[in-house]
Amino acid sequence: MNLDQLLVFAILGITVALFLSGRLRHDVVALAALLACVLSGLTPSEQAFNGFAHPAVITVAAVLILSQGLQTTGAVEAMAQRVLPKNGGVLLGCAALTLLGALLSAFMNNVGAMALLMPIAMQLAQRQGIPPGKVLMPLAFGTILGGMTTLIGTPPNLIVAGFRAEQTGTGFAMFDFSPVGVAVALVGVLFAVIGARWLVPHRPQSDAASFDTGTYLTEVHISADSKAVGKTLGEVEQWLDEVDAQIVGMVRNDFRVTAPYSSRTLRVDDILVIEADPEGLGTVLTRLGLKLEEAVPPEAEDPDNNDAQARPNPEPESADDSAPESGKPKRHEEIALQELVVQPSSLLLGRSASDVQIRTRFGINLLAISRQGHRSIRRLRWTELAAGDVLLMQGPTDAISGFASEYGCIPLAQRSILIPNRRKALTAIGIMLGAIALAAFGLLPAALAFTAGVLGYMLTGVLPLRRVYDAIDWPIIVLLGALLPLAAAMAHTGAADLLAKTLLEHLAQGSPVIALALVLIVTMTLSDFMNNAATAAVMCPIALSVASQLGVNPDSFLMAVAIGASCAFLTPIGHQNNTLILGPGGFRFSDYWRLGLPMEIIVVLVSIPMLLWIWPL
Repeated sequence: MNLDQLLVFAILGITVALFLSGRLRHDVVALAALLACVLSGLTPSEQAFNGFAHPAVITVAAVLILSQGLQTTGAVEAMAQRVLPKNGGVLLGCAALTLLGALLSAFMNNVGAMALLMPIAMQLAQRQGIPPGKVLMPLAFGTILGGMTTLIGTPPNLIVAGFRAEQTGTGFAMFDFSPVGVAVALVGVLFAVIGARWLVPHRPQSDAASFDTGTYLTEVHISADSKAVGKTLGEVEQWLDEVDAQIVGMVRNDFRVTAPYSSRTLRVDDILVIEADPEGLGTVLTRLGLKLEEAVPPEAEDPDNNDAQARPNPEPESADDSAPESGKPKRHEEIALQELVVQPSSLLLGRSASDVQIRTRFGINLLAISRQGHRSIRRLRWTELAAGDVLLMQGPTDAISGFASEYGCIPLAQRSILIPNRRKALTAIGIMLGAIALAAFGLLPAALAFTAGVLGYMLTGVLPLRRVYDAIDWPIIVLLGALLPLAAAMAHTGAADLLAKTLLEHLAQGSPVIALALVLIVTMTLSDFMNNAATAAVMCPIALSVASQLGVNPDSFLMAVAIGASCAFLTPIGHQNNTLILGPGGFRFSDYWRLGLPMEIIVVLVSIPMLLWIWPL
């Protein structure tokens, strides 16, 4: 092992460790890896940003824009309402929804497909009287499986096609992934829909009108007329036990106490942090005469204004009177309570309600946060939000919708279906089909075909020009562009060959079939904890080297990487769609493997024979 190989392994090891830790965003880690490659001399400085010109990067950006057009015109939502059965049992409804999700994911961003169908899944669960997780997990897995069936279904497929083009001069075509991908997707969807009944943990709904988002951490204010004044914490806690609620902290004079003594006497203006489900929360407020702390004037957003924080507000609507005219609801506007889930790509990540000035800008209140597996007594307005959090919002319906749209949140409560713009919807579908045809028949390379589609959107006004670039998931673009030089360094330094040789000698024992299975399993395992695009970029050079040393067809191994990188079912962090259902499904980190582990075993059992048949060694 020479010095360059040692450097590559060191950078790769640190990069993978940082990906697994989750302490830094994937794009930040990728940029750090790129800089390390340049500083160590593994990547020439003039080639540092060549990855951003890679066709896979351009195609991913273009497909994200085209997907956004299908969403905003209402084309997909209108199709969903027509395709999904209005009546029927749980199994039929879940199967139809999951199959639709898989089909949509084959031609658009799978996170976008999940976001579109998620509210429909919640409605189906409510109508059938089952926990939302029983529908959400099969839908999430179905949209992940659907992405592996076409070239544009998921970024790993584009990366794999790019490596093949560098190796042979020709990348994979639009539907080269379909024979194996469709077989795996159909079997996987069938298993997910049937297996969800027994393998998805039962997280019961608190009542028929609310979703099972788990327990909320809510701040309540003790006003002068509250029954809790003068009582001890122990006395209040005994009563809370009857509604399955508990006190997890309190705030007095802006001083936060994590474990207050049960003998402490409650005073006017104390703030209690209560953990309760939505139904129990309402009972707590009514019986004890408590007020939601967030129903206070907007000046309380200033953390230095202690007097404002403690001031009770007898009427929640009065908070609206002090908001600026731009965010102040009119008298005739409907004040609603609505649950929103924070998407993995949301602009709220790492920010608090105070940071984005929810009240002063939108005239709405953040009443509670549901975050599975975590407990904090930080003030709600200063709590940094994470992907999968469920926010209970109060305010005018239009204002809540505007906030959700601007900051990337999905409404969970039942919503009216907007009538799509028929002309724009048909135009968007036509342009998307045209771009797919250009790529499928080889008339244009995929990157050019879908870039032409984006230009068509711009010229026809399917998307407003100001929103075209907002549709791009820039962290993914940076991740891809920055990691590709690391993958190139693995190849030209011989590090990939060394890893492949070790894999073949110690595990595969020279067997191509065992080596193929190992590449698939290792890729799948990494994808459960790393970004799938990063996994594909790391594993492609290794797969090509394994195939080269065995003297077999490299396409089989590249396809194994594509399948493995797409199949992340064991954890909520392996894929954005898994993260998206964490809060709404009431899931915990450990809930995913129950359905996910047998799903991954099925993927291996189906894909290996299909790979050997379609892409023989």
